[in-house]
Amino acid sequence: MSSSIRVLSDPPHSAPALPGETILESLLQAGVAFPHNCQSGNCGACKCELVEGDILELPSSEYALSAEERSRHLILACRTQVWGDCSVRPLEADEMVLHPSRVMRCRVIDIKELTHDIRGLVLAIESGGPYGFSPGQHAHLKFGPGIPERSYSMASLPDQPTLEFHVRQVPRGQASGYAFTNLRVGAEVTVSGPLGNAYLRENHRGPLLALAGGSGLAPIKCIVEAALRADPARPIQCYVGVRDERDVYLETHLRELAQRHPNFRVEIVLSQPSAPTSRRTGTVSEAVSLDFVGLDGFKAYVAGPPAMVESAQRELVSKGLATRDIHADAFYSQAEDAFNLR
Repeated sequence: MSSSIRVLSDPPHSAPALPGETILESLLQAGVAFPHNCQSGNCGACKCELVEGDILELPSSEYALSAEERSRHLILACRTQVWGDCSVRPLEADEMVLHPSRVMRCRVIDIKELTHDIRGLVLAIESGGPYGFSPGQHAHLKFGPGIPERSYSMASLPDQPTLEFHVRQVPRGQASGYAFTNLRVGAEVTVSGPLGNAYLRENHRGPLLALAGGSGLAPIKCIVEAALRADPARPIQCYVGVRDERDVYLETHLRELAQRHPNFRVEIVLSQPSAPTSRRTGTVSEAVSLDFVGLDGFKAYVAGPPAMVESAQRELVSKGLATRDIHADAFYSQAEDAFNLR
């Protein structure tokens, strides 16, 4: 016997659900658009408020849903089974942006060596477009038969004719390993998206704090460029955290942005420098802690490895920033995905 899921949005939506199906499964099968990404309890993109209902929550990452959030009746739609009628309310309904989902056939037209372990892939869309997305979102890329589909953020702006992704090589990573050793200009890549909830909130006109770790610079670059285009005078402070000097990339581009926009400042922070350096050292969270007393009126965008994202979130909250004003995207590796129930 099926139950009913009500989505308390404007306009409201409803969908049938079989016992044991997750809220997200039921909504997507019924064609109801709902924010989501990993569909495995890792990212938090499908977080919503349970208003009422008979449900069973499955295990999920503490990063995606904290104990404090659970106490406020927040759930993950992808990890919540339906066993009776229920009602949910999406978070940030007034800021929610939903783009048509696309599965596109693309062609590699350029491969850039950004660092010793990061490649920039430039793709031309050959079929399945047009592709709309918000700065900060990502997509699933599939490089070929037998290669697992992986998520990478768009580094290019939505109105650019090509798509750019930054692929970091991870130990024993099948997709990134293939991209580094086998992928060539002219190869076909399937791109599915857009996905993710850590996108630029275009209605917010206050100052921004942008924090990137490693290849997390891809979505942060996109967010910063789009924000400056919308308001060239908006105050933006950007921190880029990497291990060592050889891991720094796109610095020239960021410095040129700073020259054109005096209101935009960028800091490169090295966490494990192998030689004496004039750059800041430590972590991005430590740099933010030293530079800010409070963050009233800010919105923060954070992208990078899970440990960096979680540390940054704690620091931002300690500076008085509300969790609703922190938009974060943790980059899980293939091994971390498996560990985190993906």
